[in-house]
Amino acid sequence: MNDGVNYMKLINRVIYMNEIKELASTPDIKVITGVRRCGKSKLMDAFAEYLKTSDESANIIHINFNLTEFEDLLEYHALESYVERNYDPSSENYLLVDEIQMCPSFEKAINSLHAKEKYDIYVTGSNAFLQSSDLATLFVGRTYELQLFPFSFKEYLAYFPNENIYAALSQYLTEGGMAGSYLYKNTTQKYRYINNEVLNALIVRDIINKNRLQNEPLLHALIDYLMDNIGNLTSVRTITNTLSFNNTKADHKTIGKYIDLLCKAFAFYKIRRYDIKGKKYLRSEDKYYLCDQSFRFARLGTKNMDYGRVLENIVAIELLRRGYEVYVGVLYKKEIDFVAMKQGEKMYIQVANDISDKETFKREVSPLLQIRDAYPKRLIARTYQPRYQHEGIEVIDAAEWLNQ
Repeated sequence: MNDGVNYMKLINRVIYMNEIKELASTPDIKVITGVRRCGKSKLMDAFAEYLKTSDESANIIHINFNLTEFEDLLEYHALESYVERNYDPSSENYLLVDEIQMCPSFEKAINSLHAKEKYDIYVTGSNAFLQSSDLATLFVGRTYELQLFPFSFKEYLAYFPNENIYAALSQYLTEGGMAGSYLYKNTTQKYRYINNEVLNALIVRDIINKNRLQNEPLLHALIDYLMDNIGNLTSVRTITNTLSFNNTKADHKTIGKYIDLLCKAFAFYKIRRYDIKGKKYLRSEDKYYLCDQSFRFARLGTKNMDYGRVLENIVAIELLRRGYEVYVGVLYKKEIDFVAMKQGEKMYIQVANDISDKETFKREVSPLLQIRDAYPKRLIARTYQPRYQHEGIEVIDAAEWLNQ
């Protein structure tokens, strides 16, 4: 912070901090996952500070493999020996390891330490090496996954306080929640950081290195396609045919594999379709949403801005961030943007940018009006006014909903 260097301001990520505090002293291995540069290391640092203040007698063994002072531990036997040497039998022992994937065969050390039942263990790592689907086999003991997302709109407001939340949402629509970009002074620099330093240098490189992919141009073409078709129903076959038509050699199997890898790396989220009347999940076509809308603008530019699609992406990720299972609703051949479910709770959501036109408003509420059950129905749009009811549908301003 000396010499005029502009370091990133830290905010309290309340939801995540509350969850990780509640997990303290549980026997699981706590694994913090999420897309690259979404704040996993900062959360770990904040948790370490919390432990120091809440339990002065705690023994905190905090290893960050980004720091050269720990490079001697980049071998799993050395890692385990270091932790054992620093064990304090008279205290509660917390083990926090950041960027765990930098230590080859790290799972052997972590599993061994967990089996000794002496440590409360927390780890973060590259999204390609700590994937949700791999945790059960990677760590033979019990694991608890705490998934982080980029900054929400509410967190964006904490970072950039603004009394006018409508103006703030206009900024968030294009700037997004990748907080590392906030330090750059102009849009070109922000997007260059997001595309070059995060997407290409970290996410894509991780995927290619971990999975030894041979066709990097195809992966980039697929990323461009998915970004350009945010919120559109699509299938592996459609993507393959489109890319082939554009002279990108592809086959169904490879496309399916690459999509799966992008989703496992938390770059995209697949949203399946749900038949509301038949109460069953539908196959074939799905929707894909970006972990953060800023990637789309950084990659494809802002010339063809579709604010409705961008807002839909933001709402999809916010629902996931709030812990909902999210589906695309289908009813009588009409589509409801989202069916969100959590512990017996269900709600139906339509998303629109501008509903000031009567025909647009009628089109957006029509699918919701056909749903006959009693679960809440919401139309989220940029209304710039307090929420109101329309025939049982709650119409709520997007900025207000995102900030609640």
